[in-house]
Amino acid sequence: MDYLPLFADLKGRPVLVVGGGDIAARKIELLHRAGAQVQIAARELCEELQAQRDAQQVEWIATSFEPAQLDKVFLVIAATDDNALNSQVFDEANARFRLVNVVDDQPKCSFIFPSIVDRSPLVVAISSSGTAPVLARLLREKIETLLPATLGQMAQVAGEWRGKVKQRFAEMSDRRRFWERAFNGLFASQMAAGNVTAARETLDRELTTEENRQGEVILVGAGPGDSGLLTLRGLQVMQLADVVLYDHLVSDEVLELVRRDADRICVGKRAGAHSVSQEETNQLLVKLALEGKRVVRLKGGDPFIFGRGGEELQAARAAGIPFQVVPGITAASGATAYAGIPLTHRDYAQSALFITGHLRSDSAGIDWPSLARARQTLAIYMGTVKAAEISAGLIQHGRDPHTPVAVIGRGTRQDQQVLTGTLEQLEALAAVAPTPALLVIGEVVNLHEQLAWFQHSAQQGARESAVVNLA
Repeated sequence: MDYLPLFADLKGRPVLVVGGGDIAARKIELLHRAGAQVQIAARELCEELQAQRDAQQVEWIATSFEPAQLDKVFLVIAATDDNALNSQVFDEANARFRLVNVVDDQPKCSFIFPSIVDRSPLVVAISSSGTAPVLARLLREKIETLLPATLGQMAQVAGEWRGKVKQRFAEMSDRRRFWERAFNGLFASQMAAGNVTAARETLDRELTTEENRQGEVILVGAGPGDSGLLTLRGLQVMQLADVVLYDHLVSDEVLELVRRDADRICVGKRAGAHSVSQEETNQLLVKLALEGKRVVRLKGGDPFIFGRGGEELQAARAAGIPFQVVPGITAASGATAYAGIPLTHRDYAQSALFITGHLRSDSAGIDWPSLARARQTLAIYMGTVKAAEISAGLIQHGRDPHTPVAVIGRGTRQDQQVLTGTLEQLEALAAVAPTPALLVIGEVVNLHEQLAWFQHSAQQGARESAVVNLA
């Protein structure tokens, strides 16, 4: 280990910065966040530091460096483009046993600035010991995506309860188990949802009834297929699940991101095959949550767009179970974007309608004249089975039979297929499209040939999009 990781308390402590340019300003920004009293020795100040001086946020003590300036400071930063001056600062600081950092000159550093993930009071620091700072930054970015922004506030609230927990549990092992339950349970979820009052009440309740863990239901939109489209919050929640109930529409690559030791239960519905009824799914959600489990209900696309997510949360609410919702990218948005088909375009469509293709047998109640209007895009979910009826109904009510259409099968996935043609060919296209499939009707489909970026990524060894044109 080349460097011992330390976290220094700089609140109210004097720190000398030699240099007044943009690089010095970046370091001073970090020093301000740590509460340091910043002193600057520099020939001149950049505009940002001059503004800070005018606001009395920094002290400009001299226009040149003098060794005596080091006598009453906690640590030193040299941030000039003068190598000889930087070396002098380093030597004089070492002689006085002051910690010193010469920016971008690792051999002249007795301390270094790590890449920081700031969730104050929780702080994560990553360092490559000065050998590969870009790699450290990339690792920081990955860690940033995994740590919710609410962690800092959660740590702060937990700190307020430390005394109560110590008083309640004499053994350290009991205290540790309490906090493990809290940070993996309802308290953490309520903090993530911004419900600080309920989170505090949960801690108080669990101090006296710690064995009676309360479960919850978290409804998560898994997106249309590509795991890269899963939201950050969705990934975080999936990593905390005790049990995951998922649909057939959830792709294997998304399921791979579920916490490894979580139970997985498929409750998907599929036309023409045995499936779990909605009522059975509702009952299972309630049963598992009442057992004290964190239940993640993982649904393809967005759970509130043709996903019956509202019905499931109504069941949870009726049973008194806490719940939250993590939205997802819906198929109409994701699949069309990957197919290079804008849902709206000022030259072709001023509106877009999301509709379900699960039509009643008599098609009663469908406002065909509204659906058949020109210069609008129809994005039809679950419409392949009823493609013939949809085509006939639109043509009968005035939509041009030559209106461009696309059937996007397995949108955003590695085996995505985009089949294009005209409205009168919709039934034939839908019959050969892989499922799940989205029907897109409207003049915007003509832009597919120009904007189909996803198919070209196959040339770089990435994903592949097949294009079939029946025109």
